[in-house]
Amino acid sequence: MKFKALAIIFVALLVLGCAQVQVKAPKEPIKVDVTMRLDVYQHVTKDIDDIENMVSGQSSQAVGPQSRIIGLVGTAYAEGGLSPDVEEAAMRRRDRRGQIVSLQSQGVLGENKSGLLVVRKSGTGSAEELAASENRDRITTYKGIAEKNGTSVGEVQKLYAKRLQKDAPAGTPIEVVDASTGKFSWIAK
Repeated sequence: MKFKALAIIFVALLVLGCAQVQVKAPKEPIKVDVTMRLDVYQHVTKDIDDIENMVSGQSSQAVGPQSRIIGLVGTAYAEGGLSPDVEEAAMRRRDRRGQIVSLQSQGVLGENKSGLLVVRKSGTGSAEELAASENRDRITTYKGIAEKNGTSVGEVQKLYAKRLQKDAPAGTPIEVVDASTGKFSWIAK
C-alpha cells in the first residue's frame, strides 16, 4: 500500500512539475540588421568615385593599389584593387571624354537609367560609334566593380547611372523616373 501511495504522489508531482509552453507574438517589431548591405554600397560608391575622378582627370593615380620599379616592372595590383582591364577602360574613357561632353551638351547623347549612353538625336554615325565604344568600356567597369564587391552588375549600374547623370553637362538628356506615373522618361538636364 505504501508503494501505491508513493507511486501516486510521484506521478502527481511529475505531472504538476511539467513546464507549460506558450507561444505569443513579440510586443516589439522584429529588427533586421542591414549593415552588411550598406557596407557593400559604400565600397561600390568609393570605386565609382575613384574611377570617375580618373576619367575626369581629377586624379592621375590608378584606381588600385600599385607599385612601379623604374619602368622595369609593370603595375602590380594588390588583392582587392580593381583589375587592369577596368583601369584601361577608364583611361580610354578619359581620352574620349571631351567628345562625349560636347555631344551631351548638344543633346545628341543622353545618359540612360542603366548608366549607358544613348544616341538621342540622329545625324552622325560617329556619335553612334563613340557611344558604342564608351558603353563597352562602361560595361567592363561595371562588371569589374560588381566582381570586386560581390554584388550584381545591375546594382552597380543603378549607382553609376546616378553619378553619371549628376556629372553630365547642362543640356544632356537623362532618363529619370516620373514621380506621378512611376515610369521612366527623358528630360533635358
